[in-house]
Amino acid sequence: QVQLVESGGGLVQTGGSLRLSCAASGRTFSSSGMGWFRQAPGKEREFVARISSGGFTKYYADSVKGRFTISRDNAKNTVYLQMRELKPEDTALYYCAAGWGEVTTGYNYWGQGTQVTVSS
Repeated sequence: QVQLVESGGGLVQTGGSLRLSCAASGRTFSSSGMGWFRQAPGKEREFVARISSGGFTKYYADSVKGRFTISRDNAKNTVYLQMRELKPEDTALYYCAAGWGEVTTGYNYWGQGTQVTVSS
């Protein structure tokens, strides 16, 4: 069992930065792949980034590549999403999840989400 709690969301202007954190509880965190997804109003939840259990393998959606960086600290049971050069289209509820792949069905555990709003 893994419980996930996201934080770090907020309101930021276009071009700004935010760092999201996802704190995990449970003994299996260090052996779990982790991902970030987002969901804008009226849209489906979409993949943003994912990282392997050891942190060496990372993948990004094309829409965020070069602007977002995923990382993890297994000693702190935390995964991060550093977001730079934010755009209004990045506005969404951001979720972290434990699992693997680029579709939601690959993830067994989800947080409640943290809201990111980018103003133009």
